[in-house]
Amino acid sequence: MKDEIRDFLISRRANITPEQAGLPTGGGERRVPGLRREEVALLAGVSSDYYTKLERGKIRNASDSVLTAIARALQLDDVERAHLFDLARPTRPVPTISEPRTPAVRDSIRRVLEGMTVPALVYNTTHDIVASNLLGRAMFSPIFDSDRPNLARFIFLDSRAPGFYGDWPLACSLTAAMIRYEAGRDPLNSELTALIGELSTRSPQFRRSWAERDVHEHRTGAKVFHHNEVGDLDLTYDVLELPGEPGLSITTYSAVENSPTAEKFVLLASWAASQDFTTHPTRTRII
Repeated sequence: MKDEIRDFLISRRANITPEQAGLPTGGGERRVPGLRREEVALLAGVSSDYYTKLERGKIRNASDSVLTAIARALQLDDVERAHLFDLARPTRPVPTISEPRTPAVRDSIRRVLEGMTVPALVYNTTHDIVASNLLGRAMFSPIFDSDRPNLARFIFLDSRAPGFYGDWPLACSLTAAMIRYEAGRDPLNSELTALIGELSTRSPQFRRSWAERDVHEHRTGAKVFHHNEVGDLDLTYDVLELPGEPGLSITTYSAVENSPTAEKFVLLASWAASQDFTTHPTRTRII
């Protein structure tokens, strides 16, 4: 954990130039990218020695006000700030009842999925897909070839991923950043730790993306997908947390009304209705 704290803070101050922080450059060549430790300390209103101790991992006893000042000095966004606090406050209550490895969603959520007219997936913090509607299964059909569909494993380990995602390097960076954010929130999650270890061992691209030390919480945005049957899909995604289902989220993919992608959704639905999606059985429940 000390290494994680150190590397995260170093990477964040490397992203801020003195000009961005409103500090005089002083001229001359700088030995480090971004801000120096003493400059962060100045901006946060703490001593240089104290900030150095924090950056070396001795952050557990730092007050909320100090952490907030550091977040402000480093110009952290909301997700990065939450990640800093997660690293500083890692203690979490241990659940008395272990949760299933890949929990099935409740019937009411399945009915919601069935009623959606856009592709929708339910996935957990380790990026296992635990449910989908028919359009979601059709849109992400390459991922469902696996006996345990997993978005992260597909992105980093499947040779089809670069052709499926319109911007595969960005998908890699965001996925690694999401995994790091979840690892900070739940450092005792053995499934997540195992996923990080597997991807680090098997994927050079994951190692590069992981080394960026970014954190990201998936909320909403735009993505382009290349579907073999209907062509390019230019979509907006929205992530909805599921109350009463810790760690599970629904992601929906929608298109602008009357757009070429909206027309392709009609083709996708027609193609989906003609497919037998039981060819590749899964351990998770697919609608």
